[in-house]
Amino acid sequence: MANIGFIGLGIMGAPMAKHLADAGHKLFTYSQTPTPSNLIEAGASVCACGTDVAKAADIIIVMVPDTPHVEDVLFGEHGLSKGLAAGKIVVDMSSISPVATKEFAKRINALGCEYLDAPVSGGEVGAKAASLTIMVGGSDKAFETVKPLFQLMGKNITLVGGNGDGQITKVANQIIVALTIEAVGEALLLAAKAGADPARVREALMGGFASSRILEVHGERMIKRTFDPGFRIDLHRKDLNLALTTARQLNMSLPNTATAQELFNACAARDGGGWDHSAMVRALEVMANFEIGQQAGNTK
Repeated sequence: MANIGFIGLGIMGAPMAKHLADAGHKLFTYSQTPTPSNLIEAGASVCACGTDVAKAADIIIVMVPDTPHVEDVLFGEHGLSKGLAAGKIVVDMSSISPVATKEFAKRINALGCEYLDAPVSGGEVGAKAASLTIMVGGSDKAFETVKPLFQLMGKNITLVGGNGDGQITKVANQIIVALTIEAVGEALLLAAKAGADPARVREALMGGFASSRILEVHGERMIKRTFDPGFRIDLHRKDLNLALTTARQLNMSLPNTATAQELFNACAARDGGGWDHSAMVRALEVMANFEIGQQAGNTK
């Protein structure tokens, strides 16, 4: 059993940490939110700061919202870097800038420690079910050491390449998800406004080449109007901003990603940042002056 540090016990971090505790690992935690009682009952030790976590643990997992948060956790006044000793492994499972990740890795490596970027896909549901997809960047040696822990939190676990490659894979994932949500929204909205039953259209499409997990899950959300978040629009906006920023740094264009981001922005302007990302369809509905589920021929 390993001594594991876990920083960031939010909606996803808390259940991920619980899987590690349930497997018998000793946890040392620190979070802006209180450590959940079920983790304390499972034996987790609550630390006063990240430095203390780094001193106590051999492998330290970070799961916080964005690039500035990771930088502060690693290199802030009471950050991990102040407590690291040679041979320890830092695993960032947040979704952040691939460019910044490479710089963070260099700084951690300079302390004699390994660094893995290991962002995840699957949301709160996947975190609770230990079914996350985990995309990893880093050395083979560090990956093999941490892989048994990844297997407690996820199912599809891939070492993509070196540091930063895990993050760029997550960015690519978020592009595909956003553009597919947009395509499903357009298709179902067109069908509904033309007078077809969107539920039956979706059912028919599920049997053909257009079938996808997003058509299955988010298409149903659009039809049933169930937009309570699995994955919030604000978080997807953050991820697409990473995509667009990285594209600018590489002197390339991502035109459809930019369109998807503007649709998310339109939702956020209507206080929809907390909606599930399937609610991107609401921005399309405003432009169509029609809502999936209303009867064709009636306008709002």
